[in-house]
Amino acid sequence: MTTIGLALPQLGPVVSTGLLRDFVQQADDMGFDSLWVQDHFMYSLQQSGSYGGSAPVQPEAYRSVWAPTELLAAVSTWTSRMELGTSILVGGNHWPAQLANRLATIDQLSNGRLTVVGLSVGWSVEEHLAMGVDPTTRGRRMDDFVPALRACWGDDPVEHRGEFFEIGPAVMRPKPISTPRLMSGMYSKPGLDRTARDFDLWNPGSAPIDTVVNSLASMNARRPAGMAPLDVIYRVAQQSTAGKRLSIPEMSTRVEECATAGFEGVIVETNFCSEIDTPRAWLKILADLGPLIDAARG
Repeated sequence: MTTIGLALPQLGPVVSTGLLRDFVQQADDMGFDSLWVQDHFMYSLQQSGSYGGSAPVQPEAYRSVWAPTELLAAVSTWTSRMELGTSILVGGNHWPAQLANRLATIDQLSNGRLTVVGLSVGWSVEEHLAMGVDPTTRGRRMDDFVPALRACWGDDPVEHRGEFFEIGPAVMRPKPISTPRLMSGMYSKPGLDRTARDFDLWNPGSAPIDTVVNSLASMNARRPAGMAPLDVIYRVAQQSTAGKRLSIPEMSTRVEECATAGFEGVIVETNFCSEIDTPRAWLKILADLGPLIDAARG
């Protein structure tokens, strides 16, 4: 069965503790399966390159972004049923040993409901520089990031030696109750190779379904021996960052296509909807998404 989740309210001036709590409780009551966060922390006023490789500047909503791990920690106390995930954390915004500790803490707080940790190399030169990370090394750094993160969740004593990270020998606790699966948010040729080699899941954004199916088959054909096949958690945006709008029937059709293709899950993104100017407007958008649950269930 294809699961159906929601990107949490995280971007823009409307986000507040009260909205988040109401959103989580309403989503829980409606029957959504999971809740997801994304990862940016600054809106550059002198941006290098294009936003996500596809637009001249970031959407205005990114002028305010609530921090992902702290947000998930709060959300973990507001629902006892829904699973939690990150889609997507930028590797350059984090260091694996500290991130492993924060994520393990969230998993403990939620009684094992942090099931997926999504990672990608990111695009923002300015965020990398603010973190003291050379943006030209972001791919190689991810090659070391994944094994370092996995090592921190493994048995003590933890030890890792790589090109970018040296950890231990050390005791690192708490551990996750059950180790989250890692999901790639990468799309480039090197990124897809990295996904096939190191990850458990792939988030292809909102790419055409046929393209996703073909890319998934190609990656699974070159998986290392002994690794389970990759699966997909797809993203459906009600309004894209470029302003393209999908109706509820159009979104339902896309979710049905994901279920027919056998994808593990779908994440519904509403952070960029232009009508969001109050908490009530955001909750109204959520209330209208009920048909997507039926579409995922088949």
